[in-house]
Amino acid sequence: MGLLNLLSANRSENLFLPAHGRGKALPKKIQKLLKLRPGIWDLPELFEIGGPLINEGAIAESQKSSAIAVGVDRCWYGVNGATGLLQSSLLALARPGQAVLMPRNIHKSCIQACLFGGLIPLLFDVPYLTDRGHASVFDRKWLQRAFKKAKELENDIAAVVLVNPTYQGYSADMESLIQEIHSHSLPVLVDEAHGAYLISQIRPELPKSSIYFGADLVVHSLHKSAPGLVQSAVLWSQGDKVDPFIIERSIGLLQTSSPSSLLIASCESSIKELIQSKGIRKLDSRIEEAELLKDFLINKEVPLLENSDPLRIILHTSKFGLSGIEVDKRFIRKRIIGELAEPGTLTFCLGFSSHKGLGKRFVRIWNEILTSFGQQKSCFFKRPPFSIVSKPYKSCSYSWGSNFETLNLQDAIGRVSIEMVCPYPPGIPLLIPGEILDKARVDWLIEQKDFWPEQIPDFVRVIS
Repeated sequence: MGLLNLLSANRSENLFLPAHGRGKALPKKIQKLLKLRPGIWDLPELFEIGGPLINEGAIAESQKSSAIAVGVDRCWYGVNGATGLLQSSLLALARPGQAVLMPRNIHKSCIQACLFGGLIPLLFDVPYLTDRGHASVFDRKWLQRAFKKAKELENDIAAVVLVNPTYQGYSADMESLIQEIHSHSLPVLVDEAHGAYLISQIRPELPKSSIYFGADLVVHSLHKSAPGLVQSAVLWSQGDKVDPFIIERSIGLLQTSSPSSLLIASCESSIKELIQSKGIRKLDSRIEEAELLKDFLINKEVPLLENSDPLRIILHTSKFGLSGIEVDKRFIRKRIIGELAEPGTLTFCLGFSSHKGLGKRFVRIWNEILTSFGQQKSCFFKRPPFSIVSKPYKSCSYSWGSNFETLNLQDAIGRVSIEMVCPYPPGIPLLIPGEILDKARVDWLIEQKDFWPEQIPDFVRVIS
């Protein structure tokens, strides 16, 4: 089946991103725009339109209006996803040769920014949930311990990056973490790609956006956690720790000089959906529906894990000794497509569209899977062999550009990697350029190969 046919094919239940549910939850104005003559919206940076880095025109006014509505100093729309704005933010925060403290569950885009920006990633370990095989969130004491070790390794720390919420929807106490970072007189960038809707402050029991706790820079993916089109994103800036001129200069390096007018219009409309009353009512209705669905599934003994995001369901497959990757294939055959398949879990994103009637179907498929595989014992996963804090033995940039040779994993002990090993999704690197492959890491990577079929190669490229 060709690409065009795939794009037009109807999927019966879309529990994957983008969050607009294949157009069902797109803002009304975007839906109307797309029904007009094909391509009528495909315009360049005309004088009256402008662009994200142009001080005049409709886009500049829209960005200013959005920033005021959310309560920050500045914002910039992006058409290269959260990736482009995270990378721009990192280049604005640190100079070549400076270090940035970031958690091990950082997205690969931040490592890429360190690579081409000449930055040093100081990676600190994060709590690991052995019953499900992925990272959890940490508290202020954990961060304090990371700071202490980081300063032993590197004196010139320029900034800190945090990730919240996680891909699976776990949220930390961001207020205390941001306070800790600011107590060291450092700026903080929060990768809040999966938490755009938190700016709605829709319910007191839900987490709040890091914006409201004083984070200096916050990046939202507007297709992951708002009803935007793929590649739409926004960067919010506040306070005096990061110069807006430097931010814009960095964005100019990494964003296209011909941004899509359609994607920028999607940025504007999806943000309005999160802050205006009509959109908030729609979101509240989706959350109510999601809560009822979760309650139904739990009452039917479907093993769900708790998280902070009502719009994400985590199916705990390893509780029954099953791989989330294999379970995902069974759901796909029944035309229910999830978002994130991992060795111990399968995460479904309900997004902003309705999924009435999903519960009974979900239960029936899950019970069929259990019958097919047979109930097995719970399985557990070993913690990754990461230090409290580590930095690459060689710089990411040097390693990436070095002459290399290709070795089998088991033959690479003691060698320096030139590349990332990174299952995608979730896009969290297990190995980055410049890191030494010690025996513990090699043994762990070989073990991970069994959990991530076809995602982790038999070989690795190392500096020759």
